[in-house]
Amino acid sequence: MRVIHCDGSPEAVWELDAALQAMLTGGDAVVPLGSGQAIQPRNPGPGQAVLGTSGSTGGHKWVQLRAAALRASAEATHTRLGGPGRWLLALPTEHVAGVQVLVRAALAGNRPAVLDLRGGFDPTSFGLAAHRLRSAGGRCYTALVPIQLIRLLDTDPDRLAGFDAVLVGGAAAPTELLRRARAAGVRVVTTYGMTETAGGCVYDGWPLDGVEVRVNGTETDPGSIELAGPMLATGYLDAPEQTAVAFQDGWFQTSDLGRRDGQGRLQVLGRADDVIVTGGLNVAPAEVEAVLAGLPGVAAACVVGLPDPDWGERVTAVVIATDPGRPPEPGALRAAAGRLLTGAQVPKEIVVLGALPLRGVGKPDRRAVRTMLVARDR
Repeated sequence: MRVIHCDGSPEAVWELDAALQAMLTGGDAVVPLGSGQAIQPRNPGPGQAVLGTSGSTGGHKWVQLRAAALRASAEATHTRLGGPGRWLLALPTEHVAGVQVLVRAALAGNRPAVLDLRGGFDPTSFGLAAHRLRSAGGRCYTALVPIQLIRLLDTDPDRLAGFDAVLVGGAAAPTELLRRARAAGVRVVTTYGMTETAGGCVYDGWPLDGVEVRVNGTETDPGSIELAGPMLATGYLDAPEQTAVAFQDGWFQTSDLGRRDGQGRLQVLGRADDVIVTGGLNVAPAEVEAVLAGLPGVAAACVVGLPDPDWGERVTAVVIATDPGRPPEPGALRAAAGRLLTGAQVPKEIVVLGALPLRGVGKPDRRAVRTMLVARDR
């Protein structure tokens, strides 16, 4: 078993890259570890990658992915995007999204361009790496989380316009952000998936080749999302009970709610355990966040439920201003949201902050937001 400590340096990336390439052909299992992560030294067997997932609820788990699952995901991605190409790695490699950039590059027969992430994500360094990558010719791809896309659009969107596709995942991308990117000539592709599905397996709402999606709901009544296909993990390391619950009859039972639109496209509404019950009605935070993030002056939003003696939970939103020097007025935002949302969905309160707490590869930390607001109310 090869344990690689991923510190964000190019040297660590190349060590992991070599280990992954060996694993893909039956070599030792590979375990990429981020800062603060640890794993018991039990060898899961060759031809596997073991990746940690924080799980916004339920604690840390170690996901076992066969080489065949990683290959299936990477090959389906290239098929959807128009063929293999060169990749720019801008994501941490202890997460599945970063690992898959390395796998895709390996299957394409080339080495990716790599950012040094020890000091955090730097748009200028990204731009230089993108220029070198495009100069090599051929198709060019990268994968980002929404906050990285925001920073690049704020500085120089031309750095992105030359890519044949820019995958955006890890967290829901606001509709206004996607419109802004496409208006700047950026070929953004939204992705949905998780560690248990070897990364993104639904692109722009449509499953990749070989992927099956089942939604236990209707167009008007959201239900839980289940996924199947060759990209599925074999389960959780040393956790047979959790594996039995999550992986049933070839289907992975996600914790997400979704529905299909009139064309059959999958709409992901967020985690089922994030649903806010207010006045006896269920509110999916993702639907409210999408509306708020589309309002003028709002760059991002996070919606949580706070304890309320009358409503049970009150819908509360934290928004980040597009221009911190001219933040939107909460009352005006609430009035605008009221014209686009149903009564139960309209936030009872909107708080404007300078930044959202994040976890993993840029996902808003909903639990931290809720804790912060509850502490404020005491």
